[in-house]
Amino acid sequence: MDTNKKLLKSQSLKDLLGKLTQSGKTVYAPKKVREQVDFQSITSPEELAQDYVQTVQSPKSAVFPRVEELFRFRNGPEGVKLSERDMSALPEIVLFGARPCDAAGLQPLRAIFTWDYQDALFKSRMEKVTIISLACQTSDEYCFCTSVGLGPGDPTGSDILLTKLPNGDYLAEIITDKGKSLTDSMPELFLPAPADAKPAALADVQVKFNHEELSKKLASLFDRTDLWVGQSLRCLGCGACAFVCPACACFDVQDEGTTHDGVRLRCWDSCGCSLFTLHTSGHNPREVQSQRWRQRVMHKFSYMPERLNVFGCVGCGRCSRACPVDMDIKEHLTAVMEVKA
Repeated sequence: MDTNKKLLKSQSLKDLLGKLTQSGKTVYAPKKVREQVDFQSITSPEELAQDYVQTVQSPKSAVFPRVEELFRFRNGPEGVKLSERDMSALPEIVLFGARPCDAAGLQPLRAIFTWDYQDALFKSRMEKVTIISLACQTSDEYCFCTSVGLGPGDPTGSDILLTKLPNGDYLAEIITDKGKSLTDSMPELFLPAPADAKPAALADVQVKFNHEELSKKLASLFDRTDLWVGQSLRCLGCGACAFVCPACACFDVQDEGTTHDGVRLRCWDSCGCSLFTLHTSGHNPREVQSQRWRQRVMHKFSYMPERLNVFGCVGCGRCSRACPVDMDIKEHLTAVMEVKA
């Protein structure tokens, strides 16, 4: 559908959150917990965090949970019986206050989980999620969304994009049918936008490299061992970068239970971890950390654009903020662009 613009008055923001929390839907929004801001379930508008650049965790767990039950099994007199998940029982969710990079991060996940196999759980969760994102007016040294083809006011992946205006009101861009359905249910809050409504100055995120040129260049650098060893010397293989990333989709499948019954679970994993590619034989095709770092970079910026026509990174900078040894992926990618092929 064509983008439609509405005006949300500053005093109506709490009314919107109040109506959402009372609607029976689960509302996840940035909430301050001790010294950190993270996506949490909220029950009142007062819980919404203020004055933050980015949450520590991404909101991807709403559609791709850290641990997710796939099915249950029971071994009885008549053999093994499987109990599938009830998709209709999945909750209706509103992601409120997601940054544009968060909303865009769901697009790589969608590409992965609906590529050669249609993942029913992921698709069902996506169908039940409405994303109300909030454009960025501030950024920090880790942000690089403009270097991967996005921006602080990019509507990609959002159902509704809110941009704060100079007077404190919000310009609401209604992007999808989900967004239209939500605004149509609250016509008293979403008013006609004046013709001269202009977004306030968005965050100034400088372009550090051209993502399309980066993708092409990486194809010729696979065997540059010196590059990958040099960049990975500090890497601990802890997986923190993958776990906070809105676009990482690596997972492991594990069974828990007894000889009589149990459950099969899908759990987050990371290609940066040493056990990720370890074979039962003991052979590991990525036996050193430089090979695992190379895989992370190549997958996000070369393999995914080639196979799925989408980048596996949205420039949110979470991986660099979370890294315990201060590895900054933006700096590494800029260095890649300077390598003489």
